[in-house]
Amino acid sequence: MKIGGFELHDPVPECNESYAIATLRPWIDVNSIGSLVLKELKSRYDAVELGKLYKPGHFYDFTRYRPTIDLEEGIRDISIPNSTIHYARREQESDLLLLRLLEPHAHAEFYIASVLKLLKRFKVKKYILLGSMYDMVPHTRPLLVSGYGMGTGAVEELKRTAVLPITYRGPSTILNLIAQESAELGIDAIVFIVSLPQYVVIEEDFMGKVRLMELLNSLYNIPVDKKDFEKALEQRTSIAERVERTPEVKMVLPQLENVYDMRIRTMKTKEGPQLTPEIEEMLWKTMGKDIGKA
Repeated sequence: MKIGGFELHDPVPECNESYAIATLRPWIDVNSIGSLVLKELKSRYDAVELGKLYKPGHFYDFTRYRPTIDLEEGIRDISIPNSTIHYARREQESDLLLLRLLEPHAHAEFYIASVLKLLKRFKVKKYILLGSMYDMVPHTRPLLVSGYGMGTGAVEELKRTAVLPITYRGPSTILNLIAQESAELGIDAIVFIVSLPQYVVIEEDFMGKVRLMELLNSLYNIPVDKKDFEKALEQRTSIAERVERTPEVKMVLPQLENVYDMRIRTMKTKEGPQLTPEIEEMLWKTMGKDIGKA
Protein backbone atom coordinates (compact mmCIF):
# COMPACT_ATOMS: atom_id res chain seq x y z
CA MET A 1 0.00 0.00 0.00
CA LYS A 2 1.27 3.46 -0.91
CA ILE A 3 0.35 6.54 1.09
CA GLY A 4 1.84 9.67 -0.40
CA GLY A 5 5.57 9.05 -0.74
CA PHE A 6 5.50 6.12 1.71
CA GLU A 7 5.11 2.44 0.91
CA LEU A 8 3.66 0.28 3.70
CA HIS A 9 4.02 -3.46 4.21
CA ASP A 10 0.95 -5.66 4.27
CA PRO A 11 -0.96 -6.34 6.40
CA VAL A 12 -1.52 -2.73 7.43
CA PRO A 13 -3.01 -2.60 10.96
CA GLU A 14 -6.20 -0.77 11.82
CA CYS A 15 -5.79 1.88 14.50
CA ASN A 16 -8.08 4.13 16.43
CA GLU A 17 -7.04 7.18 18.45
CA SER A 18 -3.36 6.26 18.22
CA TYR A 19 -0.46 8.51 19.20
CA ALA A 20 2.26 9.43 16.70
CA ILE A 21 5.67 10.04 18.28
CA ALA A 22 8.19 11.56 15.90
CA THR A 23 11.72 12.83 15.70
CA LEU A 24 13.25 14.84 12.88
CA ARG A 25 16.90 14.33 12.01
CA PRO A 26 19.43 15.81 11.84
CA TRP A 27 18.82 19.38 13.03
CA ILE A 28 16.76 18.78 16.16
CA ASP A 29 18.22 15.40 17.12
CA VAL A 30 21.35 16.70 18.84
CA ASN A 31 23.20 13.93 20.70
CA SER A 32 20.66 11.47 19.19
CA ILE A 33 18.15 12.03 22.00
CA GLY A 34 14.98 11.69 19.92
CA SER A 35 16.43 8.65 18.16
CA LEU A 36 17.25 7.07 21.52
CA VAL A 37 13.67 7.55 22.71
CA LEU A 38 12.23 5.97 19.55
CA LYS A 39 14.69 3.07 19.84
CA GLU A 40 13.54 2.52 23.41
CA LEU A 41 9.85 2.56 22.43
CA LYS A 42 10.41 0.16 19.54
CA SER A 43 12.15 -2.30 21.85
CA ARG A 44 9.75 -1.93 24.80
CA TYR A 45 6.59 -2.47 22.73
CA ASP A 46 7.97 -4.86 20.08
CA ALA A 47 7.21 -2.37 17.33
CA VAL A 48 7.22 -3.63 13.75
CA GLU A 49 8.36 -1.69 10.72
CA LEU A 50 5.40 -0.55 8.65
CA GLY A 51 7.27 1.05 5.80
CA LYS A 52 9.40 3.89 4.48
CA LEU A 53 9.73 6.25 1.53
CA TYR A 54 9.68 4.17 -1.64
CA LYS A 55 11.84 6.67 -3.58
CA PRO A 56 14.09 8.36 -0.99
CA GLY A 57 16.21 9.90 -3.75
CA HIS A 58 13.17 12.01 -4.63
CA PHE A 59 13.60 13.82 -1.30
CA TYR A 60 17.27 13.44 -0.38
CA ASP A 61 20.57 14.54 -1.89
CA PHE A 62 22.84 11.53 -1.44
CA THR A 63 25.92 13.77 -1.60
CA ARG A 64 24.69 15.31 1.68
CA TYR A 65 23.07 12.29 3.34
CA ARG A 66 25.50 9.57 2.29
CA PRO A 67 24.49 5.91 1.86
CA THR A 68 26.47 3.75 4.30
CA ILE A 69 28.21 0.43 3.69
CA ASP A 70 28.32 -2.38 6.23
CA LEU A 71 30.40 -5.52 5.85
CA GLU A 72 29.60 -8.62 7.88
CA GLU A 73 31.08 -12.06 7.22
CA GLY A 74 32.16 -10.92 3.79
CA ILE A 75 28.68 -9.77 2.79
CA ARG A 76 28.38 -6.13 1.82
CA ASP A 77 25.16 -4.30 2.71
CA ILE A 78 24.33 -0.75 1.62
CA SER A 79 21.88 1.31 3.67
CA ILE A 80 20.05 4.17 1.96
CA PRO A 81 19.03 7.23 4.05
CA ASN A 82 15.28 7.18 4.61
CA SER A 83 12.34 8.05 6.83
CA THR A 84 10.89 5.00 8.56
CA ILE A 85 7.55 4.18 10.16
CA HIS A 86 7.05 1.67 12.98
CA TYR A 87 3.87 0.56 14.71
CA ALA A 88 3.38 -0.69 18.27
CA ARG A 89 0.20 -1.98 19.92
CA ARG A 90 -0.17 -1.30 23.65
CA GLU A 91 -2.51 -3.16 25.94
CA GLN A 92 -5.18 -0.87 27.40
CA GLU A 93 -3.35 2.20 26.05
CA SER A 94 -3.30 4.09 22.78
CA ASP A 95 -1.32 2.42 20.00
CA LEU A 96 1.90 4.12 18.89
CA LEU A 97 2.98 5.19 15.43
CA LEU A 98 6.74 5.86 15.59
CA LEU A 99 8.04 8.22 12.91
CA ARG A 100 11.80 8.51 12.48
CA LEU A 101 11.82 11.34 9.98
CA LEU A 102 14.78 12.58 7.97
CA GLU A 103 14.49 16.21 6.88
CA PRO A 104 14.10 16.40 3.08
CA HIS A 105 16.28 18.45 0.77
CA ALA A 106 13.60 18.69 -1.92
CA HIS A 107 9.85 18.34 -2.47
CA ALA A 108 9.12 19.38 1.12
CA GLU A 109 5.44 20.06 0.41
CA PHE A 110 4.90 16.52 -0.88
CA TYR A 111 6.85 15.12 2.08
CA ILE A 112 4.69 17.02 4.58
CA ALA A 113 1.51 15.96 2.78
CA SER A 114 2.68 12.33 2.91
CA VAL A 115 3.23 12.50 6.68
CA LEU A 116 -0.20 14.07 7.17
CA LYS A 117 -1.83 11.32 5.07
CA LEU A 118 -0.18 8.74 7.34
CA LEU A 119 -1.61 10.46 10.42
CA LYS A 120 -5.09 10.47 8.87
CA ARG A 121 -4.84 6.82 7.69
CA PHE A 122 -3.96 5.61 11.18
CA LYS A 123 -6.54 7.85 12.88
CA VAL A 124 -3.91 9.58 14.95
CA LYS A 125 -5.34 11.54 17.85
CA LYS A 126 -2.10 13.14 19.00
CA TYR A 127 1.12 14.05 17.19
CA ILE A 128 4.13 14.39 19.53
CA LEU A 129 7.48 15.57 18.22
CA LEU A 130 10.57 15.06 20.38
CA GLY A 131 13.85 16.85 19.79
CA SER A 132 16.98 18.40 21.25
CA MET A 133 19.09 21.45 20.55
CA TYR A 134 22.16 23.14 22.00
CA ASP A 135 21.48 26.06 24.31
CA MET A 136 23.30 28.38 26.71
CA VAL A 137 22.60 26.15 29.73
CA PRO A 138 24.91 24.61 32.35
CA HIS A 139 25.37 20.89 32.94
CA THR A 140 24.98 21.49 36.69
CA ARG A 141 21.23 22.15 36.50
CA PRO A 142 18.25 19.98 35.47
CA LEU A 143 17.79 19.98 31.71
CA LEU A 144 15.17 22.42 30.50
CA VAL A 145 12.47 21.41 28.05
CA SER A 146 10.73 23.95 25.85
CA GLY A 147 7.62 23.29 23.85
CA TYR A 148 4.31 24.36 22.43
CA GLY A 149 0.97 22.80 21.73
CA MET A 150 -1.61 23.30 19.00
CA GLY A 151 -5.14 22.09 19.64
CA THR A 152 -7.17 22.27 22.86
CA GLY A 153 -5.91 18.95 24.26
CA ALA A 154 -2.26 19.77 23.59
CA VAL A 155 -2.50 23.18 25.23
CA GLU A 156 -4.08 21.64 28.33
CA GLU A 157 -1.35 18.99 28.51
CA LEU A 158 1.38 21.63 28.47
CA LYS A 159 -0.24 23.30 31.46
CA ARG A 160 0.38 20.11 33.46
CA THR A 161 4.13 20.21 32.82
CA ALA A 162 7.08 22.43 33.69
CA VAL A 163 7.80 22.95 30.00
CA LEU A 164 8.98 26.43 29.01
CA PRO A 165 7.20 28.24 26.18
CA ILE A 166 9.19 28.43 22.95
CA THR A 167 9.97 32.06 22.14
CA TYR A 168 12.48 31.36 19.35
CA ARG A 169 12.31 33.45 16.17
CA GLY A 170 14.33 32.56 13.10
CA PRO A 171 15.08 29.72 10.67
CA SER A 172 13.22 26.53 11.47
CA THR A 173 12.38 23.10 10.06
CA ILE A 174 9.34 21.46 8.53
CA LEU A 175 8.39 20.21 12.00
CA ASN A 176 6.45 23.41 12.64
CA LEU A 177 4.55 23.01 9.37
CA ILE A 178 3.64 19.41 10.21
CA ALA A 179 2.46 20.46 13.68
CA GLN A 180 0.43 23.36 12.34
CA GLU A 181 -1.26 21.36 9.58
CA SER A 182 -1.91 18.46 11.97
CA ALA A 183 -3.80 20.81 14.27
CA GLU A 184 -5.80 22.07 11.29
CA LEU A 185 -6.85 18.44 10.68
CA GLY A 186 -8.11 18.17 14.28
CA ILE A 187 -5.03 16.31 15.54
CA ASP A 188 -3.54 17.65 18.76
CA ALA A 189 0.10 18.56 18.06
CA ILE A 190 2.71 18.99 20.76
CA VAL A 191 6.45 19.66 20.50
CA PHE A 192 9.05 19.01 23.21
CA ILE A 193 12.63 20.24 22.73
CA VAL A 194 15.22 19.54 25.44
CA SER A 195 18.02 22.12 25.81
CA LEU A 196 21.57 20.75 26.06
CA PRO A 197 24.78 22.43 27.25
CA GLN A 198 26.50 23.91 24.22
CA TYR A 199 29.91 22.70 25.36
CA VAL A 200 28.90 19.02 25.74
CA VAL A 201 29.13 16.65 22.79
CA ILE A 202 27.92 13.08 23.39
CA GLU A 203 27.07 10.53 20.74
CA GLU A 204 24.18 9.14 22.79
CA ASP A 205 22.95 11.46 25.54
CA PHE A 206 21.07 9.51 28.21
CA MET A 207 20.59 12.60 30.37
CA GLY A 208 18.46 14.14 27.65
CA LYS A 209 16.73 10.85 26.94
CA VAL A 210 15.69 10.45 30.59
CA ARG A 211 14.33 14.00 30.63
CA LEU A 212 12.06 13.36 27.64
CA MET A 213 11.04 9.91 28.88
CA GLU A 214 9.97 11.47 32.18
CA LEU A 215 7.60 13.71 30.24
CA LEU A 216 6.21 10.79 28.25
CA ASN A 217 5.73 8.91 31.50
CA SER A 218 3.84 11.71 33.23
CA LEU A 219 1.58 12.45 30.25
CA TYR A 220 1.16 9.14 28.41
CA ASN A 221 2.00 6.41 30.93
CA ILE A 222 5.21 5.30 29.17
CA PRO A 223 7.67 3.90 31.76
CA VAL A 224 11.26 5.09 32.15
CA ASP A 225 13.98 2.43 32.12
CA LYS A 226 15.84 2.54 35.46
CA LYS A 227 19.08 1.63 33.69
CA ASP A 228 18.87 4.93 31.82
CA PHE A 229 19.06 6.82 35.12
CA GLU A 230 22.30 4.99 35.90
CA LYS A 231 23.76 5.77 32.47
CA ALA A 232 22.71 9.42 32.80
CA LEU A 233 24.41 9.70 36.20
CA GLU A 234 27.60 8.17 34.81
CA GLN A 235 27.60 10.66 31.93
CA ARG A 236 26.99 13.62 34.21
CA THR A 237 29.84 12.56 36.52
CA SER A 238 32.19 12.14 33.56
CA ILE A 239 31.25 15.56 32.17
CA ALA A 240 31.79 17.23 35.55
CA GLU A 241 35.28 15.71 35.75
CA ARG A 242 36.15 16.91 32.26
CA VAL A 243 34.84 20.40 32.91
CA GLU A 244 37.13 20.61 35.94
CA ARG A 245 40.02 20.14 33.51
CA THR A 246 38.72 22.77 31.06
CA PRO A 247 39.47 26.32 32.33
CA GLU A 248 37.43 28.03 29.58
CA VAL A 249 34.22 26.32 30.66
CA LYS A 250 34.94 26.65 34.38
CA MET A 251 35.24 30.40 33.89
CA VAL A 252 31.82 30.85 32.25
CA LEU A 253 29.93 28.19 34.25
CA PRO A 254 28.86 30.51 37.12
CA GLN A 255 27.38 32.96 34.62
CA LEU A 256 25.54 30.18 32.81
CA GLU A 257 24.12 29.05 36.15
CA ASN A 258 23.02 32.59 36.99
CA VAL A 259 21.28 33.04 33.63
CA TYR A 260 19.61 29.63 34.05
CA ASP A 261 18.31 30.51 37.53
CA MET A 262 16.98 33.86 36.33
CA ARG A 263 15.36 32.14 33.35
CA ILE A 264 13.47 29.82 35.67
CA ARG A 265 12.26 32.76 37.76
CA THR A 266 11.03 34.59 34.66
CA MET A 267 9.86 31.55 32.69
CA LYS A 268 6.44 33.06 32.03
CA THR A 269 7.80 36.27 30.50
CA LYS A 270 8.49 36.65 26.81
CA GLU A 271 12.08 37.85 27.18
CA GLY A 272 14.49 36.16 29.56
CA PRO A 273 18.02 37.15 30.64
CA GLN A 274 20.82 37.07 28.10
CA LEU A 275 24.52 36.25 28.22
CA THR A 276 27.04 38.96 27.42
CA PRO A 277 28.57 38.85 23.91
CA GLU A 278 31.97 38.00 25.44
CA ILE A 279 30.60 34.91 27.20
CA GLU A 280 28.73 33.77 24.09
CA GLU A 281 31.92 34.09 22.04
CA MET A 282 33.81 32.00 24.59
CA LEU A 283 31.15 29.27 24.45
CA TRP A 284 31.21 29.13 20.67
CA LYS A 285 34.99 28.71 20.76
CA THR A 286 34.67 25.96 23.38
CA MET A 287 31.82 24.11 21.63
CA GLY A 288 32.92 20.79 20.19
CA LYS A 289 35.94 20.28 22.42
CA ASP A 290 36.31 16.77 23.76
CA ILE A 291 35.04 17.62 27.25
CA GLY A 292 31.64 16.00 27.09
CA LYS A 293 32.22 12.61 25.55
CA ALA A 294 31.24 9.92 28.03
